[in-house]
Amino acid sequence: MHDGPKTAFELAMERLRQKDQEAGIVERPLTDTQKSVIADVRKVYDAKVAEREILHRDARRKAKSLEEVAKLDAELAQDLDRLTRDRERKIAEIRQNPA
Repeated sequence: MHDGPKTAFELAMERLRQKDQEAGIVERPLTDTQKSVIADVRKVYDAKVAEREILHRDARRKAKSLEEVAKLDAELAQDLDRLTRDRERKIAEIRQNPA
């Protein structure tokens, strides 16, 4: 990298790489196909999140009580969490399976 002292980030990354090597984890760069598929997955999930937020905003406007708003907010948080987990799971699968 460079001749000067290493940053805390660089030291941490070295330790993580060392742990991975000791655990037998091999670091493989992503192929162009994997990068493209991951970008597509992110776009799809960004669109799903945007759609869900729009629907939530409309439902909140129509809500008639604070309890209904709280319920809608909780549902949104749950849906966003699920979408995030699904997106990350799909990306992890793509990373594990080079095309």
